[in-house]
Amino acid sequence: MFKDIYKEKRVFVTGHTGFKGSWLVLWLLNLGAQVVGYSLEPPTQPNHYDLISPPIESIVGDIRDLSRVCQSIQSFKPDVVLHLAAQSLVRRSYGDPVGTFETNVIGTVNVLEACRQTDSVKAAVIVTSDKCYENRDRISGYRETDPMGGHDPYSGSKGCAELVAASYRRSFFSVEDYQKTHQTLVVSVRAGNIFGGGDWGEDRLVPDIVRAASRNEKVLIRNPQAIRPWQHVMEPLAGYLLLGQQLLEGKKDFSGAWNFGPEERGHKDVLAVVKELQSYWPAIDFEIESGGRDLHEADLLKLDCSKAHANLGWRPIWNDTEMLEKTVRWYREFYESGHVLSREQLAAYTSGARGQRISWATT
Repeated sequence: MFKDIYKEKRVFVTGHTGFKGSWLVLWLLNLGAQVVGYSLEPPTQPNHYDLISPPIESIVGDIRDLSRVCQSIQSFKPDVVLHLAAQSLVRRSYGDPVGTFETNVIGTVNVLEACRQTDSVKAAVIVTSDKCYENRDRISGYRETDPMGGHDPYSGSKGCAELVAASYRRSFFSVEDYQKTHQTLVVSVRAGNIFGGGDWGEDRLVPDIVRAASRNEKVLIRNPQAIRPWQHVMEPLAGYLLLGQQLLEGKKDFSGAWNFGPEERGHKDVLAVVKELQSYWPAIDFEIESGGRDLHEADLLKLDCSKAHANLGWRPIWNDTEMLEKTVRWYREFYESGHVLSREQLAAYTSGARGQRISWATT
């Protein structure tokens, strides 16, 4: 996969103890990479990172600590840096806006500054969010050239992180000066609402649902008509790894910003997602929260991923039904038998990609 580009490569992952980061580490190890992670302790109990227990060096540190970030990256001398560390919750950002901006904006500055000071780094993938866009609740999907924005502190911090990445890319990692004054290519990536087994984050739809189901309780649905771009966690990770491959191969035209989201069928309202999950696990029960929303949340958010389709050859592997069924199966297996399906589902995903003759899986 990925032309074996990651075999024996030194890969530094921030946020490796989080939901998305732990799945990324699992995949990188499967690809033969040497991985070092930098993050706070796992945010929940249970958590996916501890359940898969990956054999890597794990540095416990705060992404806001510039000297520690620089020292960690310079000591490891990675070929590629994947930056996922973040305060990732919209509602928490209202309670801690300063911490959210410090983590998501200054943390991104610190990682890029460490890359600038480390000659070994050939590629940097900066992960932000689909919420980085100035959301006008429009029907058409947002493209990479649309303006950044953000109503809530989380969304605003992600828009700022994108501006930071663009500034560093133009000032220190420009394609015009590539292999002249520097040897690092930088991309920023924006994914839709992700889910999959092993996420127990607070105030997130699927974790809230499965926690309630495991206790035979009803889950309160806060914003049932909100439409989001839902996708399984492995879909954007495939895009991140595919971009990393292009950068490691020195393809400077891939430097820039990229969207990774579902096909049109994956854009669903919250209530439709809940009902489909319920069809796979009858223990799921819910009720609509009355009284209206106490905090602002966008009603409509879509991504236009035509750039990734056309230029990268990337597209989702699992359709909307498969991604929901696989997610519920992971949690049911965990709660009912204690079995962790992550490795089996990664194998199934990559096998599906080969079956569809997706380029990254067949070369």
